[in-house]
Amino acid sequence: MCSETGSRCTGMLLLTLATTAIIANLLLYFPNGQVLAPAKVTNLVWFFHGFLGAGLLVMVPAVMLLRAGGEGCWAHRRGMLFPVLLAILGTMGAVYCVVISSLGLLSGPFCDTGSGNYTYPFRNDTLENSYLFNRPSWTTCQEPEHIVLWHVVLFSILLGIGAVEAALCLSQAVSGLCDIFCGTCIRKGQVGASRTLAFSSHSP
Repeated sequence: MCSETGSRCTGMLLLTLATTAIIANLLLYFPNGQVLAPAKVTNLVWFFHGFLGAGLLVMVPAVMLLRAGGEGCWAHRRGMLFPVLLAILGTMGAVYCVVISSLGLLSGPFCDTGSGNYTYPFRNDTLENSYLFNRPSWTTCQEPEHIVLWHVVLFSILLGIGAVEAALCLSQAVSGLCDIFCGTCIRKGQVGASRTLAFSSHSP
């Protein structure tokens, strides 16, 4: 059954998460609040996983949910299939954010280790020896200051946001598909029952 309150709450939550993802992605361009040359910024930031993936692609179904919340089930807003496609699009964008964020956490930040050249000092680490579980190794990066903490926190936030968004959008897509197929079956059943009733009433 469609829930106006549930649609509005889900839409508002998705919109908040998408906005937060865009802000987090923006902050990744300014490590520790510093303005660096584009060549000194982690390359995965340029995949726009927060702006596009968890941001804009999720905002579209979020707005649809908010607008449809006051008119009944969102899947009936403008045809039953269109909102489902938007939810699938949002799911894909969120999953894209999860993938890029995971790669960002695994590869580590782009930093100066003291030689004057920027590199990825943790990129070849194994999962067992990952810098994520070895806090003292963070001092390897000397510039920008606190870059490892900045990198880990923001990519972790984006990873978490993407995972939550993917779950919410996927649930909306599944709900919409169930509504399409189950609703069609219910309507067919109702038509069949009405015909049977009409036939019975006209029978001698």
